Amino acid sequence: MTADVFEPLGGLEGVGSAARAARDAVDVLLRDRGLRKVGSDVTAEALLRGAHASAALAGSPSTLDQVRRGAGDPLSSGAVRMTGELMGLAKQVDTAPIQVWTRLHQLAAVDLGSEDQLGHLRTSREPVPDDIAGLPTAPPADVMWERLSGLAKALTSPTKAPAIVVAAVVHAELAVLRPFPTANGLVARAAERCVLVARGIDPVAVTVPEVGHLELGGSYPSGLRDYAGGGLTGVRDWLLRSCEVVALGAERSPLNISAPQGN
Repeated sequence: MTADVFEPLGGLEGVGSAARAARDAVDVLLRDRGLRKVGSDVTAEALLRGAHASAALAGSPSTLDQVRRGAGDPLSSGAVRMTGELMGLAKQVDTAPIQVWTRLHQLAAVDLGSEDQLGHLRTSREPVPDDIAGLPTAPPADVMWERLSGLAKALTSPTKAPAIVVAAVVHAELAVLRPFPTANGLVARAAERCVLVARGIDPVAVTVPEVGHLELGGSYPSGLRDYAGGGLTGVRDWLLRSCEVVALGAERSPLNISAPQGN
């Protein structure tokens, strides 16, 4: 029997209660705003806002209005491109996670590198990408492959951990391992949202966790840095931050906004 690697992390001090509070925030949004009234236009708007925020975290200067008009830079275009397949990919994340991550990279990195890099996991012969500022040195390719395979195996195995914890770990691992030649941050954030959709936290994708990450952007690189090198304390702090992000993403849902804004 495969060990449940996520469950102990969900048991770290304060994490369980924070995850419950974050899920309650999403549940209240869906209940009060009417889950049955959520149309594809609301999901599309939430995904668009998430793509803009994720690209901004990666250094994109494009405004939300530019992204909405299809006039954004390559980072934002890649982030938007992922949203077109995200709901379908979410259905596969618990059975074929590595294939989901490579497909996300194929979509995100179209304009960020050569065609032969799309969906391509780095090897020992390639330079290690550094597209998230402030992180420690990425592990060598053999270590990356081992951890990535372990993460995929854990995702396809049963767990008692809250889904928000699972999503946060997936995000952090992909960001820290940097398995692709480009766009690792974009892929990591999209992968987190895939888990939140797949595991029922936000099945209709109307929250905007990427906006939560952006609004708490000052602690984003340091949170990942502490996750990577701060032991269990660093992991716990990242998980607590991720719970705050999910709750904030519920507050920033288009369901709470009367009309699209172009900022």
